Amino acid sequence: MCLVSRKTAVASPGAQLIIEEALKEYERPLYVAFYGPLTDMASALLLEPRINTPKVKVIWIGGGAWPLGGFEFNLSNDIHAANVVMASQVEVWQLPSTIYRRMGVSYAELFERVYPHGKLGRYLVEQVIEFNNTYNGAGPIEYRSLGDSPAVGVMLYPDCGTWNWQPAPEFEPSMHYRHTGKHRPIRVYETIEPRFIHEDFFAKLAQWSRQHTMQ
Repeated sequence: MCLVSRKTAVASPGAQLIIEEALKEYERPLYVAFYGPLTDMASALLLEPRINTPKVKVIWIGGGAWPLGGFEFNLSNDIHAANVVMASQVEVWQLPSTIYRRMGVSYAELFERVYPHGKLGRYLVEQVIEFNNTYNGAGPIEYRSLGDSPAVGVMLYPDCGTWNWQPAPEFEPSMHYRHTGKHRPIRVYETIEPRFIHEDFFAKLAQWSRQHTMQ
């Protein structure tokens, strides 16, 4: 369910968990990654204004290419929520479509690096192939972008890509950016290092598989 306006929250377990974690008296920041719409984050901000602080760092896979924008799937699921978050004081790291589309892998790569590693590896590869066979309207392909993985990558190493601070935009109903210049800056990634992120995933999966095989 998405927000019906910028002032109306959608109560959910996700929003409640964000509130609970953000209100804990930790010195370290709270990182919250979003691989789709920002509904839970926006709702948490509307329900509990005390969490509207840069201590909360939002890593978002979403939004179109800078500086124009346009249709983007994750944003399309809740434009109001994105506008609430952009107008807030939380620190946003945006990984727009120009970033997450660079995370391509081939079937051969997945069969060599993921499939051999136990039930989990087989499950992951089979799910990718099943998804492509079901939803890819362009015909047979042997490719998939692991497009959510940059959110993990920048948490592991924030400089695994180049980025700049940009005044937080607002989003038009068309999903184009409106650059008003009136909101605090957000971090917008311009490049990403796919090798670092992919190889970290492959290596950790292999380590996990070895550890569980030995048990």
